[in-house]
Amino acid sequence: MRKASIAKKIMILVAILALPGFLYYLLTAKGKNRYKPLPFYGPKQVAATGHKFHGKYIPDTIYHKLSDFKLTDQNGKEVSFKNFDKKIFIANFFYTGCPTVCSAVNKNVSELVYAYRKNPMVYFLTITVNPDKDKPAVLKQYARQFEATNKWLFLTGDNTAIYNLARKGFLVDALKVPGKDEFIYSDKLILIDAEKRIRGYYAGASNADITKLNDEIKVQIAEELRKVDKALY
Repeated sequence: MRKASIAKKIMILVAILALPGFLYYLLTAKGKNRYKPLPFYGPKQVAATGHKFHGKYIPDTIYHKLSDFKLTDQNGKEVSFKNFDKKIFIANFFYTGCPTVCSAVNKNVSELVYAYRKNPMVYFLTITVNPDKDKPAVLKQYARQFEATNKWLFLTGDNTAIYNLARKGFLVDALKVPGKDEFIYSDKLILIDAEKRIRGYYAGASNADITKLNDEIKVQIAEELRKVDKALY
């Protein structure tokens, strides 16, 4: 079982390296970490615990984490953290009645979904800010234009839950304009690590940011694999 587990991780790592744009210096050499981990976003706290580094005591840091959520995907299935145990995911917000920018952003997401279609560590969540209209059947119809797979979930749910998740969890704007069928929401793609911490924000309609996100997904995969089995590096 141990050998099978290591073999699986090696296959994932090989898949990462095979993808264009990945910088080989991100990996470790001779036991030394040669890559710079991605930053953590959101409020931070100093923990009561700590660790020693080169003989110096360093307090641990508690980073902002998403709280668990319960939403519904385009197939009517409940989605929560248990769907992403030890996985990373990329999230964005939209609504099906959005005139132009949502389609541009989700087209870019679809290309990333295709790039990571065989990687079991990466998932994508697209969350509506108009759950009153964007029921599962509506989301399913919308998703068809992008040939969405089971790695890309379009999510709906309760208004309050979604808006709180956006503002307090992902730390982005999401709200309905009073008296209008319009919404204020972020166009960012948000990279979440396996411990549900925010590791990056990227403009969803920017080709440069999509390229950066593509590279940084690989950095995060490498970090997650190192947590599991440092012997691989």
